[in-house]
Parts: sequence; structure tokens; C-alpha cells
Amino acid sequence: MRDDNGMYYHPFPANRGVRMYVRETGGGICFRLWIADDPQMWKEHGWIPYDAIQEAAAIYEGKFDPKSAYNIEIARQLLREDN
Repeated sequence: MRDDNGMYYHPFPANRGVRMYVRETGGGICFRLWIADDPQMWKEHGWIPYDAIQEAAAIYEGKFDPKSAYNIEIARQLLREDN
């Protein structure tokens, strides 16, 4: 899907108030989270390269798996469809 902020998908399909935006840069694919209930999130957090997400996921010990929300396969598919 696309809006004024760019290409996005819903990382939590049951919650349409959360969007994960994706873009491709010279350094690879980057992600940016948007949450309807937290408009400051978009302003305060910029684009995150997938490499940084992988590094964080490797040391993350919580119940949430960052790679499930920051899904590289979905991102690649969206970007292919956009080109």
C-alpha cells in the first residue's frame, strides 16, 4: 500500500492503526514505524536500516521478535511491486 509517507504494510494485521513504511536506499532497505495513537513516533524516530534491526534482534530477549514486525520479505515484495 502507499500513501503520502510512502510504501507500507501492516505488521500486525489485526491493528490497522500501525503501519511499517519501507524504502530502499543505497545502503539497503530501511523501515520506519507509524502508530496512529502515537503521532510523535513518526517525528522522533527516523528510518532504520535493516542491518540495525538484525543486530538488535540478535540480542533482544523479550517476547516480541523484531524481525516479525520488520519483515524483510514483505518489504522486498512491496518495493518490487512499486518499481
